[in-house]
Amino acid sequence: MRFAAMRLAELRLRFTDEEGTSLTEFALSASVLFMSLFGIFALCGALYSYVFVAEASREATRYAIVRGSSCTGFSDCGIDQAGLNSYVQKMGFPGISKGNLSASASWPSGHDRGDPVSVTVSYSFPLAIPFWPKSGRVLQISSTSSMAISQ
Repeated sequence: MRFAAMRLAELRLRFTDEEGTSLTEFALSASVLFMSLFGIFALCGALYSYVFVAEASREATRYAIVRGSSCTGFSDCGIDQAGLNSYVQKMGFPGISKGNLSASASWPSGHDRGDPVSVTVSYSFPLAIPFWPKSGRVLQISSTSSMAISQ
């Protein structure tokens, strides 16, 4: 009987011992911390991409307004949709994948001086957040800029 009581007391001490709890708590809290940290990094990358897309749409619109149908002095006067898309894809910003970048332009009134041109640049930003569901991991970013053709 005395041996059984000692064994029971030993088992009770073993199960009430808190020797591994701090390691378990750290593992749980560190996974949440790192997921949040990498999520913030990914969203900062998305914000950087949005700044690029906004700048690219303004630059592409400026490029299109000086290359209207009455343009002189440039080798690519009378710019079209394909030429504008290749111009945007040649912009060299680090961290931007050219394959995920596209530009579309519209000339509602024509290519003459004073007519408006509107350029929309779109970018598919791949989100990489650990422990996040795989569906919806691409963030669509776009920006539109409009100006009047000057040449």
